[in-house]
Amino acid sequence: MVLATALYRGSHLVAGVVNVSQHQRDRPIQWLLLGTAIASTALVCTAARRRGRVTRRAVGLDALVVGCLLPFGAYAWGGAREPETIAWTMLLGGSASALAAVAFGVRGTAIAVALLVSTHLVGYLLVHADAAVTATHLNALVFSAVVARVLAWYLCRQGARLDAANHRALTAEAQRARYAERITHYSALHDTVLATLTAIARGGVDANTAVMRQRCAREAAYLRRLVEHTDGGTPDSDIRTALEESVRAAEALGLRVTARYHEPPAVPGDIALIVAQAATEALNNVRCHAGTDHAYLTATGDAGRLVVTVVDRGRGFDAGDLTGGLGLDRSVHTRMRAIGGLASVDAAPGEGVRVELRWPS
Repeated sequence: MVLATALYRGSHLVAGVVNVSQHQRDRPIQWLLLGTAIASTALVCTAARRRGRVTRRAVGLDALVVGCLLPFGAYAWGGAREPETIAWTMLLGGSASALAAVAFGVRGTAIAVALLVSTHLVGYLLVHADAAVTATHLNALVFSAVVARVLAWYLCRQGARLDAANHRALTAEAQRARYAERITHYSALHDTVLATLTAIARGGVDANTAVMRQRCAREAAYLRRLVEHTDGGTPDSDIRTALEESVRAAEALGLRVTARYHEPPAVPGDIALIVAQAATEALNNVRCHAGTDHAYLTATGDAGRLVVTVVDRGRGFDAGDLTGGLGLDRSVHTRMRAIGGLASVDAAPGEGVRVELRWPS
């Protein structure tokens, strides 16, 4: 609205320059009045630029000086005795009316418009303007304020709607982020703390061994970070180191793992961590569901892709019937999809299971 009203005033000032140049170029008082209008406009625009909105004080002064007093100055000292010579000062009243509609409330706008209409009516009566010219000008004064007021109301309403839409979008995004964080923590708890507690509860491992105590200490540290909302640190960028941690975690729970590494490619640290977490869950599934205590883990590179496989020779299952209890959907497939990777499961009853993790897919 500041820009729109400034451009509106600018068009009236251009008309004033043309009028004075053509009809009253030899009258210094006319140029002085024109300079006063330009100075008042500059004051309004400068105040608006500093405050980010039109200010009532500057607009009120502009309406009084430019809108009301300027026509009488042109008549009394500038020799403007005909409608053509005073018209440019009257024209400025339209932009003064629009500025008032933007700066003031309904009551303030009504007062300003009434004052402008009264003074301009008197001005046109002094120069004996036609009734049609006077009526047309007064109509323009009123509707300049009406149009500016409606436009300002519309822009404010649209701005409020946009703010509300942005607030709703930010709220929804925050909810999605919190949900994703909860799912991440749930998956991590499923693959670590829950797996350890389940193994101890079943009596399959000795909870007093040094390896098991180390594992419990790591998982206790993870729970502490989770409760305190602190970061767990930067993940290791070495995929072999990350997978070795998964192997040690599985072995601490009683699963023998034969691991082989055939020049796996370098991957970003967060990718290495997530692939290792998926491998951890695949090893947990071997320990809990395969009916065997031996698994095979292989990491290699295939045309620049990281390929990690976890294989067992246990009882197997029907690959077309993956249930949530196996943890493959959320802890393996979902994790790999989240990083642009792919997890595939090859299994059959009595023939074991082969889980393949590829990144990128």
